[in-house]
Amino acid sequence: MDTTESRTFAARLADLLENERYAMADFLVALAEYDRRRGWIELGYSSLFAFLTHRLELSKAAAFFRFKAAELIQRYPEIVEPLRDGRLCITTMASLARVLTPENRAAVLPRFFHLSKQEAKVIAAALLPIANPPRRTVITTVHAASIARAPETTSQTVFLGELNGPGRSPGAASAIPPEPMLTSDPAPAMRVEPLTATVRRVHLTVSAGFLEKLEAARLALSHSMPGASEEEVLAAGLDLLLARDAKRKGLVEKPRPAAAHAPETPGAVYIPKSVRRKVWERDQGRCQYPLDSGGVCGSKLRTQGDHIQLRCRGGKPTVENLRVLCTFHNKLSARDALGDVVMDRYTRNPRQPLLAGLPGDTGGG
Repeated sequence: MDTTESRTFAARLADLLENERYAMADFLVALAEYDRRRGWIELGYSSLFAFLTHRLELSKAAAFFRFKAAELIQRYPEIVEPLRDGRLCITTMASLARVLTPENRAAVLPRFFHLSKQEAKVIAAALLPIANPPRRTVITTVHAASIARAPETTSQTVFLGELNGPGRSPGAASAIPPEPMLTSDPAPAMRVEPLTATVRRVHLTVSAGFLEKLEAARLALSHSMPGASEEEVLAAGLDLLLARDAKRKGLVEKPRPAAAHAPETPGAVYIPKSVRRKVWERDQGRCQYPLDSGGVCGSKLRTQGDHIQLRCRGGKPTVENLRVLCTFHNKLSARDALGDVVMDRYTRNPRQPLLAGLPGDTGGG
């Protein structure tokens, strides 16, 4: 697909999306009016939710979001236009309903524009915190059949009662007697539930080996951090990991003076740390590949320094000639400059899976 065809296709998708938003808003307005008239009673349903799940055959999740939207539209008609133009997402209705009032709607409603379901939960938790949120760690055993692992593998689900809050006191962890949890779908890797503006409940499924490492780390820190909570132990480990990554990128508080000469290793890709640091700070660690619609990719996943003028064509490792790119766009940029014939010798063609209708190598793109 060439650029012109791709743009035409994208414009068609944008039109379809706009039609979808308009149709959804019209449906929700009609649903709100149907609920206001209690039309579902005449058909024998006990509630609008029952009408949505039984008569319209929506899933409970889809019915729930539409039910909440219909309720809100009856009280706050001003949410219709944001739903119609895409500023509000239907999956944020439950969080919005928790905190929206006639007194605060002018200030609160815009705070939910362009948010995902999880981001809306964070805003709602900040506006209406859960009183006395639990601060504990609970460890339960998950039946091996409920996760996609070998039969002999044992998994543990850890519920961390807080994040970004004060640590628990020693001995606060409680173990629940293991009960098999037979489910057809694997448990999600991690789920975060906002409780207040600063406290999160984290549901994390880990291996038994992870818990052994966590206990070993707690013991290793028992002198410098006696009585450390699980959060504090994990935070200490994450601090070390982030410090190592910052050092690799040259983001240190007291950088050493730039070396007078680059290492004379044949074929070495040398970028002075002072240059690397300035480029990383300028680009904020985000991929700078330009998008056709304007702006840049902005991904922080698997990012690296990229020569705007290629090294093989005389490009120098200077601040002006370097930019941050994610792996996907680094490879794509090289293909645009050198062609597929050359790059196919070193890497997979990122365009081919897309043409075949399969996920591409989106390593950070």
